[in-house]
Amino acid sequence: MTEKKSETSPASINAAHFDIASLDDEIRVDHLCCEILQRFVAALQENGVEPLAAGRLARGADYFIRDFLVADRRTNPLHPEPERVRQFGGNWYIITTLEPNLTELADTLAGVTAFYRFLADKKLLEVDNAEAIATACTELAFFKERIEAFWDIEGDGFAAWDAGCPVT
Repeated sequence: MTEKKSETSPASINAAHFDIASLDDEIRVDHLCCEILQRFVAALQENGVEPLAAGRLARGADYFIRDFLVADRRTNPLHPEPERVRQFGGNWYIITTLEPNLTELADTLAGVTAFYRFLADKKLLEVDNAEAIATACTELAFFKERIEAFWDIEGDGFAAWDAGCPVT
């Protein structure tokens, strides 16, 4: 008996299936992302990454992809713009997290880096794009400054802080 290929097996992935134009698309893409993230975890473990570490990387990628790119920005996660990493870590993460901190954000960004390298290894993303995303994920000094500046906001200072790294 022939095994049915999943919609997210590398040979069957079509980036256009991840485009979002409606709520139904968003729900479908969310499910596809879950499947591809499960493949990501399996690949990490096959390459010797301990299960807890693989889970931690997948959790970071999941948060960025499903909560930010898909649910908030309604953006195709297979067509990422490196600038989205900066918007995520320098604004969205900070304002949507109860206690934003650099340690948690760095863990999340490590997952983002690993996930997009996985996609590049599977020829689902250009290597240059994966590297640009990885570079954006290493801008920890920028993210640290944004978190500290957020905690220092007084009065009506939010608008100025927000303008420093808008999520648009």
